[in-house]
This record gives sequence, structure tokens and C-alpha cells, in this order.
Amino acid sequence: MNLSLFLLVAALFITPVCSQAGIKAEGVEYKHGEVVLEGYMAYDDAIQGKRPGVIVVHEWMGHNPYVRKRADQLAKLGYLAFAIDMYGKGVRAKDAKEAAALSNVYRSDRQLMRARANTGLEVLKKHPLADPRRITAVGYCFGGTTVLEMARSGADLAGVASFHGGLDSPNPADAKNIKGKVLALHGGDDPYVPTEQVVKFEEEMRKGEVDWQLVIYGGAVHSFTNPEAGNDPSKGAAYNEKADRRSWEAMKLFFGEIFK
Repeated sequence: MNLSLFLLVAALFITPVCSQAGIKAEGVEYKHGEVVLEGYMAYDDAIQGKRPGVIVVHEWMGHNPYVRKRADQLAKLGYLAFAIDMYGKGVRAKDAKEAAALSNVYRSDRQLMRARANTGLEVLKKHPLADPRRITAVGYCFGGTTVLEMARSGADLAGVASFHGGLDSPNPADAKNIKGKVLALHGGDDPYVPTEQVVKFEEEMRKGEVDWQLVIYGGAVHSFTNPEAGNDPSKGAAYNEKADRRSWEAMKLFFGEIFK
């Protein structure tokens, strides 16, 4: 059995989570191989018919309220948003040490990272409200790396947006597999994604002849979209209100171009 492609559709289990101002949210249980995962689907119930879909990938701490909040925001914009689970149902990091250990499993095995994320993509495509021809992906930190790897795998994505994600690739030639557009939203002072990595990413995109954009926010460090990162840039990760707002608007313009 091919673990990377296995999707047990019969195991799809949907549980109502919340309903607010037209936004419906559902917990979605699914499988990658024998690993049980639990994602979060959000959409505006006032909109009729199929709509573009957006995969949302969490940070290194795991599937948490922050990624679900982003899914809700995307639902309010008219998208069918699916916040996927990369680690497994109930698997969440308690601290940075655990987060590093969990995320490194996938950072060191990009094929596993791609397969786990693309399993979530297949779940989204099968949703009755999804237009499978119009799907994008966004990710934060670890999730930003993940959506870039989804694109590099040749997944059928119209575009991907990485928010303060790692830009490195162990196989830069895989950029030739990218089918959609790429938007990288990067903190100019991010110590975890140094200038050398950014330069190599640019070279990778050029050689792969990708339609790509890189937006750098001055004064921003890692995790600049997450208020829970604190307000001390000297720690290497901190919230930056301007970069958060500007990057969200950049994503909206990016999607507007893709889904015009």
C-alpha cells in the first residue's frame, strides 16, 4: 500500500463545531495511511454553490485556534477553507522543544510532508462546495514551508502563499513541477530564514520558471502574523501589526488575480 497516496474516504467524519454570522465550521476526521487526522472546514453558508477552496496549514505547534481563526477569516472572504492537520488527531506541541521535534520529522522528510498535506488537499477537493479546479494553499511558519512543498510536488494548486515560512528546498529542481503562482511573505529581519536562504529561493524560482512574488517586510521577524508570538523582536519571533495587515492584503490581491 502506498502511504503517500492512501486516503480512506470512508473514514471521513464531520462534526459541527460552530456557527457564527453565516460562517459554518466543521471538524473533519480523515486518514493518511493509518494515521488519523482532524482538520477544520469553514465556509459562508449564505453563499450558494461551489466556491474556490483554500488549504490552510498550521505553525509548528500544531493544529490550534490560530489556524482555525485564519480559516474563518478566509471563509468570510467567500472561500471554502480547510485547515489541515499535519501531526495527527490530538497531537499538539506543549512547548518549543516539542514543536521542533514534531516539525523536524517533516522538515527532514519532504516526501512525507508533501504526502500528508496533499491528503488534506484531496479531502478539500471532495467537499460538495469545493470547485476542485480553483484551489490554493496558505501556510504559516512550518505551514509556509509545507505549502511550498505542496507546490513543488506538482499538486493541482492555482497558487500558494507562504507567511514567514522556511524557503529552503533540498531539491531545488523540483520547482519545475510547480503549476500555479507563488507568493512568499517574508520578514526582513527573520533570523530563522537568513538572506542566503532567500537568495537561493529566488534562484530556485527563476530556474523553475515559476510565476513568483517575494514581499519583504522591514522590521519584521519570524511569526509576524501571530499576536501570541509576543512583541519582542530581539527574540527572533514577534508579532508585527503592520506586516500582519499588509501581508493579509497582499494575499487578498494575490487570490484576486488568481480567481478573477
